[in-house]
Amino acid sequence: MAENVSVIKNGLCFELNGEVWTVVEFLHVKPGKGPAFVRTKIKSLKSGKTVDNTFNGSAKLDVVRIERRKFQYLYHDGDNFNFMDNETFEQIALDPKLLTNPKLLKEGENVDVLYHADKGIPLLCEMPQYVILQVTQSDPGVKGDTATNVTKPATLETGAEVKVPLFINEGDKVKINTATNEYMERIK
Repeated sequence: MAENVSVIKNGLCFELNGEVWTVVEFLHVKPGKGPAFVRTKIKSLKSGKTVDNTFNGSAKLDVVRIERRKFQYLYHDGDNFNFMDNETFEQIALDPKLLTNPKLLKEGENVDVLYHADKGIPLLCEMPQYVILQVTQSDPGVKGDTATNVTKPATLETGAEVKVPLFINEGDKVKINTATNEYMERIK
């Protein structure tokens, strides 16, 4: 449905040029002279790219209603990632392009799948903000190398590689930020 740009807020989803976009940031501007407009930073749910866009005050947006459903990750079959709906137990296969960070996805992990409510198609798979994974391979830290913020590569149980502090060893569990792919802390 077409809405005036005055409804713009963070998280709003709308269709523009055949793609579904979500608002990341916005600023309503009412200059002393001339018409009002809205400066936005929007993210494509299809490609993941973020762009700046300015809408004039009289522009109309095709707002898209989004449904958020909980799914559990089952397995990767080589082409797609397979999930099970936590309520209906229905299974779906998603293209890797719909996932925010598939390398950090562990079997049994719960995710949110955003659906286009009117068309019933999945748009995006959002992982939790943090995941806890076990380190399967990491070189031991060099004794005496105690400079601050020194890191080394570590391979996690999902096969993803991240930079961790020198004191992390094989077998340790670590908390990883899924948005930035960065080490947060060691889990005891």
